Amino acid sequence: MTRAVTNLALSCVAVGAALALLRAAPAEAAGMNWVQTFVSNTGSDANPCNEPAVACGSIARALSQTAVGGEVTVLTAGLYGLTGIVINQSVYISNDGAGEATLKTFDVPFVGITINAGAGAVVGLRGLAIDGFFSGPQGIHIDQASAVHIQNCVIRNFEDPGSGYGIALQPVGSTQLFVSDTLIYNNGSSAGTGGIYIGPTDTGSANVVLDRVHLENNVVGLLVDGFHGNPTGAHVVIRDSVVSGNASHGIQARSAPTGAPAFLVVERTAVVNNAGTGILAGGPHATMLLDGNVVARNGVGISAASSGQLITYGNNRVNNNLGADGAPTGSYSPI
Repeated sequence: MTRAVTNLALSCVAVGAALALLRAAPAEAAGMNWVQTFVSNTGSDANPCNEPAVACGSIARALSQTAVGGEVTVLTAGLYGLTGIVINQSVYISNDGAGEATLKTFDVPFVGITINAGAGAVVGLRGLAIDGFFSGPQGIHIDQASAVHIQNCVIRNFEDPGSGYGIALQPVGSTQLFVSDTLIYNNGSSAGTGGIYIGPTDTGSANVVLDRVHLENNVVGLLVDGFHGNPTGAHVVIRDSVVSGNASHGIQARSAPTGAPAFLVVERTAVVNNAGTGILAGGPHATMLLDGNVVARNGVGISAASSGQLITYGNNRVNNNLGADGAPTGSYSPI
C-alpha cells in the first residue's frame, strides 16, 4: 500500500510538472503569450519583454510577444520605431505619463501604425507621438477592427502627396473609431489630403466619435467621404473640438448620387481660420447637423453644394468670415 501511494504521488508530481512545462513553453518559445509586455529606451529587442527589468527596445518587438487582448506598456520617453508597426490582433498600447514615446517613419512606404486586426478585434492607443517626418503616407491607417480607441496622442508631418493623412479610416467591414484629447497637425500636401479621412470601402461602414480633437495646419481638417462605401456609409460626431489653420476646408462631407451617406453631427466646435470653407457639405447624401459651433475667419463660412444639407439647431455663430458667411439649408428645433 505504501509503495502504491508513493507511486501515485510521484505520478501526480510528474503530471503537474509536465503541465507546467506546457503552460510555460509557448510564452518562451513562440511569443505572443504575455498578457503584458514592456518597452523602454534602455530596453533590448533580445529581451522577452514580459517584465520591466527585461523590457523591449521597440514597440514592434513587444507586440510580437503580446497575447491577443494584452497590453504593451511604455516605461520611458524615447524613440520606439522607424519603419512603422502593424497591429493584427486585439491589443492596447499605453503610455501614461512616461514622456513622449515616438514612432517615426522616414520613408514613403511606411505607415506609422497599420491596423488590420480583423472583425471583432478592439485596439487601443494611448499617449503616443506618431511622426511622418514630412514624407510618410499616413499616421494611422485602419483597414479592419471592431473598434479603435485613440487617446491623448499626437499625429504630425504625414505629407506624402495623394495619401498624406494623420488618420485614414478605410474599413472593409463595420468599424467604430473613437478619438479623444488628440492633436493632429501638419498633415497632407495635396488636394483632399490632410488631418482625418473617413472613407469606408466596398462593404465597409464607419461610426466615429471625435471628442476634444485639434485638427490644425493640415490641408483639409476632416474629410468624410461617401464615394466608395456601402449604403450604411459613415456617421461621424465631432464635438468640443478645434478645426483651425487648415490650407483647404475645415470640415468637409462629400457624396455622389450613387454613393453612400456621409453624415456628421458638429457640436460645440470652433471652425476658424481655414483658407477654404469652414464647413462644407457636397453631394446628395452629404448631411451635417450644426449645434452650438463658432465658424469665423474662414475663406467662406458654411456652404452646401450639389444637394448637400446643412441643418442648424439655430444656435451657431457664423460671422466675420473673409468671404460669405453662408446659410444653412434647413433648421431643426429639438423637443
